[in-house]
Amino acid sequence: ATTKLRLAPAVTLLPVHHPLHVAEEWATLDLLSGGRVDFAAGRGYDRKEYEPFGAPFEQSAELFAEGLEILWRAWTETGKWSHNGRFYQFKDVEVRPKPAQKPLRPYVACFSRPSMELAAKSDWNVIYAPFAAAMVYGSLADAVRVYRETCEEGFKRPMRRAMCSYFVHIASTPAEEQYGKEALVRYFQDALIAAFPSSSGEKVPPTYKYFVDIVNILRDMRPEKLTDKSILCGSVQHIVDTLKQVEKAGIAEVILYFNYGQIPHAMVKEQMERFMREVAPHFATRQPLAA
Repeated sequence: ATTKLRLAPAVTLLPVHHPLHVAEEWATLDLLSGGRVDFAAGRGYDRKEYEPFGAPFEQSAELFAEGLEILWRAWTETGKWSHNGRFYQFKDVEVRPKPAQKPLRPYVACFSRPSMELAAKSDWNVIYAPFAAAMVYGSLADAVRVYRETCEEGFKRPMRRAMCSYFVHIASTPAEEQYGKEALVRYFQDALIAAFPSSSGEKVPPTYKYFVDIVNILRDMRPEKLTDKSILCGSVQHIVDTLKQVEKAGIAEVILYFNYGQIPHAMVKEQMERFMREVAPHFATRQPLAA
């Protein structure tokens, strides 16, 4: 039904799926859409998402890395191939179909440095969450800089695309701005803090220590404390100016979350329409994906 709309998960929680299934499904979608898929994967942060599938949360980083390796080989290997890893083993497979894009290069959701390093090592794209990037690297611009340096100095290749995601709420009055920030605090309480209910006495895998620090900050978060590291909230001009700085930092594309914190659907649609009418014209249209 569409000809220009790009299709993407936000994001595929790869460790709870078999990577061969994921490879087949997204390659099929890429073919059906004529190469309009942006595939993104992450390892998540919520133990409860892992438990029903019997996936080992304590080894999520290793499981995620191995799953992405299999996914990439499924899309790029020709002929039959085998894999004998820690979590997956199989012999003489040939995964079909192949994606329309050659290659369909994954985006790696990077809350942590190990995920960023995995993307740089494997020549893949990255997606940052600005508030997590600020916690881990100091700022979103620093996160992009470290990714670039890791690619160029560590692996002697140019960096791939860097994207980020932002919560956004256009506000014409202080009351509307307060509403947008209060909704985000509700979201943090429901979606993030509940995943790590206690910072004391709970066994957390070493690769998630950074997330405990994030949750401890969010636990006491108040609407008035929220900054551009978490949300684009304010006037049209403020949002334009902030996104210009994001663009300057080396971010090629921004994913916007209008629907968060139980904001009514009618308001979500109104916000999206207003963004496209008042903010989007200040920025260039998306450039074609490079190989």
